Amino acid sequence: MVVGDVTTGTDVLVIGAGPAGYVAAIRAGQLDLDVTLVEKDAYGGTCLNYGCIPSKALITATDVAHDAATAEEMGVHADPEIDLGEMMTWKDGVVDQLTGGVEKLCKANGVSLLEGTARFAGENTARVSHSGEGQGSESLEFEHAVIATGSRPIEIPNFDFGDGPVLDSRQALALESVPDSLVVVGAGYIGMELASVFAKLGTDVTVIEMLDSILPGYDDDLKRPVKGRATDLGIEFEFGYTASEWHERDGDDGIRVVAEPADNAAADGGGEASHASEQESGETASGAEAVEDERLELEAEKVLVAVGRQPVSDTLDLEEAGVETDDAGFVETDSRARTNLEHIFAVGDVAGEPMLAHKGSAEGQVAAEVIAGEPAAIDYQAMPAAVFTDPEIGTVGMTESEAAEAGFEPVTGQFPFRASGRALTTGDSDGFVKVVADEESGYLLGASIVGPEASELIAELGLAIELGATLEDVAATVHTHPTLSESVMEAAENALGHAIHTLNR
Repeated sequence: MVVGDVTTGTDVLVIGAGPAGYVAAIRAGQLDLDVTLVEKDAYGGTCLNYGCIPSKALITATDVAHDAATAEEMGVHADPEIDLGEMMTWKDGVVDQLTGGVEKLCKANGVSLLEGTARFAGENTARVSHSGEGQGSESLEFEHAVIATGSRPIEIPNFDFGDGPVLDSRQALALESVPDSLVVVGAGYIGMELASVFAKLGTDVTVIEMLDSILPGYDDDLKRPVKGRATDLGIEFEFGYTASEWHERDGDDGIRVVAEPADNAAADGGGEASHASEQESGETASGAEAVEDERLELEAEKVLVAVGRQPVSDTLDLEEAGVETDDAGFVETDSRARTNLEHIFAVGDVAGEPMLAHKGSAEGQVAAEVIAGEPAAIDYQAMPAAVFTDPEIGTVGMTESEAAEAGFEPVTGQFPFRASGRALTTGDSDGFVKVVADEESGYLLGASIVGPEASELIAELGLAIELGATLEDVAATVHTHPTLSESVMEAAENALGHAIHTLNR
């Protein structure tokens, strides 16, 4: 029996229950608005279910095993046995606890939850199709709507995620056995994080990247320790190449991934598939077979495609509401998260770069507060970013070159973790803390960290920028000894010319 169509009303319709959507819904509920949250898959979205949380769980678990196996210098001799099934069960338990918490928080704040797929049917109307045979659909009349549908992995030609050996990040995080060998297409943050996970599980990993280095968009001095650690783990790189096709190997379950020089792919119109090489034509970093036409053939059990993500905006019938997108499909917004229509908002990945869960959450709060009539706006000046590679990278604010381009006279200070007593006691002393400030006023403009716990340490510097702190403020703040956070204080002191535990430049 098909359930008949009904029409209900709500103050705020939120489409998508990821970190941007559920935060918008909860905050709107706190502000006494009637809120309906529609989710077609799982509460918590990609981040909690298939991305941020499960990947960090596996990063932590594999780090524990790797650290135990490589601690001979500390007098620890161990040969950990990894049970991937138990590891995945633990990871899934973490995910379930968090997603269950999201659902409870929504209900506790008066948010009405609807399972289904929402599409606009007009400026103030949406239709929600419920999953399952005979579940039907319903119409929702809304005063305001928040689009929070997130993003999906980009597919490249000839590498469909539905094919057995071809994986996206979600599938890679749910493998039931450790592959003997893996080709990773793309050396961005997802590709590099998962390459390290599988290398620590014992997989032979080769990364194909169309550019000449890893982690596009990050300064070379931040990438260098990450690349060095990856090489130490046995990860091999093919820069300047793009993956073009794959074939099953005769006689076994493996595949052969074909890659061609990125310049050739671009000339053929294959730019979207491009990924990789600082090697000269015909040379390879990993010893992969180079065929006569300069293509490479890499043998592996699986191939992970991690070349970026694209907005999920094509499922919404945005044209029915009159919401505009850019050429890439991102919904354009202003500083108050509004689209071109004052009563419809967009937050999170679907609203454009940077695609960061915490950025989406901040936008979700702003959208809810603007709907409630509060004077809220988004300020990206102190928006941090982190890469959970080995070692980690954390950044916030401006780089030195960005500060100069903005008209400042930048002064920098740096402190190496090899001079940190706490870093040395952890056995992890690669990397540094770097701060950027305006020389005349001393105001902190930005910071970057590569090294242990960079994702945690960057928060202090984000707060400093948000509060308008100066180098003197940070340097004069007494930090606990011995801690990694002392490196932040020392970097500020170095910029002032009076660091104690490193030479002043």
